[in-house]
Amino acid sequence: MTTTTRRSRPLAPHGTYSRANGQYGIRPPCHCEPCRTTRSRVKKQQRLNRHRGIPPLVDAATTAKRLHELHESSGWEDIARAAKTSASHVREIASGRLTQISPKTQAKIMAIRPAATGGQYIDSTGTVRRVRALIALGYTLIDIAESSSVAVARVQSLAAGYPSLRRTVAERITNAYRALSETPGTNTRAKNRARTNGWAPPATWDDDTIDDPQARPEWTGYCGTDRGWWSHRQQNIPMCAACDEAHAQWKAEHAHLPRSEFMTRLTASRASASRRGETIAQDGRELLAQGYTVELAAERLGITIQHLHQELRRHPVAVDEQEAA
Repeated sequence: MTTTTRRSRPLAPHGTYSRANGQYGIRPPCHCEPCRTTRSRVKKQQRLNRHRGIPPLVDAATTAKRLHELHESSGWEDIARAAKTSASHVREIASGRLTQISPKTQAKIMAIRPAATGGQYIDSTGTVRRVRALIALGYTLIDIAESSSVAVARVQSLAAGYPSLRRTVAERITNAYRALSETPGTNTRAKNRARTNGWAPPATWDDDTIDDPQARPEWTGYCGTDRGWWSHRQQNIPMCAACDEAHAQWKAEHAHLPRSEFMTRLTASRASASRRGETIAQDGRELLAQGYTVELAAERLGITIQHLHQELRRHPVAVDEQEAA
């Protein structure tokens, strides 16, 4: 027959009220000189507070509200350190499980000012897009977690679309994104997951706008147009909402045409998108090989720098072409 014993908390230092008062049923009070002095002082303060009409405990509702305000910019651990208490204690107050707290605890928490540090919570839009883009490129959650020094569970929650995160976590994942996004991953399952969910790879995002909730991925160089819709179809690229909307609008605008003319224009529209991206990538590499800068090459081709970068990444040089070069 085995017996279990309740584990006590680690002993507080001598001279603290916790050590002096003991733990009921587990640890008796300490009677050393520092603990006796502390216990006497606390009891005297409690008697004085009663005499002055100061309650031993106060309602925690106001403090809980303050904690939620602080949590918008700081994590529980950061708040607990500032209040010189434990994170679990802070969470119990914030959740409403503790309805009364000591005036001293209340004063400490109410005195905390919102942080503007790495503990600040921010919108996760850009970070979610970066995680999903790396998955689309063939990287696993473990790959991303190891490269960013972030827990796998946190990366998983971001891939699922968790709405906020600490600024420090966002910065780590941004650094990992910069390191990994130029080199394709090798995990087929990750790529299939991204394709099933319609997650855009790095080549579709502009680094200047990826954090903008209103920005859309540029899959084809012509997304948001009917030509973009055909590029999706011909290059077997997951269809984006902007191109779906553009193609539906194109059909609505041409619905009044006779059937034969409608089909003629439809065929012409499809032909305009044929292998355009691959051609841009080939021409761009030739210009770069001749000494053109990316800016001049894009200008010569009549496209934006972003569009040229996207096509170069979307259509990498084949291994046999590299060897031939």
